[in-house]
Amino acid sequence: MVKTSHELPISMLSRSYDINDYEYCLPHLLDQNEVYKKHFYKAKKDGRYIIMDNSLHELGEAYDTDRLLHWVEELEPNEFIVPDVWQDKTATLVNAKQWLRSYELPEITTKVAVVQAQNYEEAFECYNILKIQGYKKIAFSYGAEWYAEAFPHPNSLVGKMMGRIMMISKMYKSGLIEKSDRVHLLGCALPQEFAYYKDFPFIESIDTSNPIIHGLEGIKYSTNGLFTKSSTKIDTIGLTPMTQEILYNINHNLTQFKKFKECN
Repeated sequence: MVKTSHELPISMLSRSYDINDYEYCLPHLLDQNEVYKKHFYKAKKDGRYIIMDNSLHELGEAYDTDRLLHWVEELEPNEFIVPDVWQDKTATLVNAKQWLRSYELPEITTKVAVVQAQNYEEAFECYNILKIQGYKKIAFSYGAEWYAEAFPHPNSLVGKMMGRIMMISKMYKSGLIEKSDRVHLLGCALPQEFAYYKDFPFIESIDTSNPIIHGLEGIKYSTNGLFTKSSTKIDTIGLTPMTQEILYNINHNLTQFKKFKECN
């Protein structure tokens, strides 16, 4: 079963254990919000599985290296997504190599690298080199512009969704991705994407705030998913009052998301 974590606003963190299979941590928020920090200290104490991001998606670049090292040492997450550079294969591979060679993390922490590229060829090369470097788990981001270019569609979100699906499928069929590989999917363009990963045993975990953000904004998933995407990022949402309508929308989206995922 693919493990899933939905990033939550501060006002919903207390529900994380009930909603999520594991805790997904955005390290910049540990320095910005006391409630968020206390939640992850408690999660560590309670023995919850923790994956720590590097906050590239939220900040536009990976969080400060010294602060990342501080929080990895402090929280000892089970996995840490090492800093990558958006759509830049070369810089990402340089970072990945440096984090393997130069930074010793807690023994419990698995280093996870991210594939970055500007086309299929670069993505294939990036994945292959990351495996050669020694990464035991590799992640794929969702929003690369070239995904939509690789799968032209009037709706660019559908193009991005199908572009990532096609890339992963091609890597698997070619033998580059093996059944025994460990893959994490970072976010999604559209939630129905996860109904397409049938017979992909290497997909181990996913994270996405999509059902939460849309529920907060009054948008309910249809049985076909969505064909638009909110631009709101989870770290920008404050202490949003949880009305009965909002909670209903969120629970509806979580249920429908689970149905998509269980198509696998």
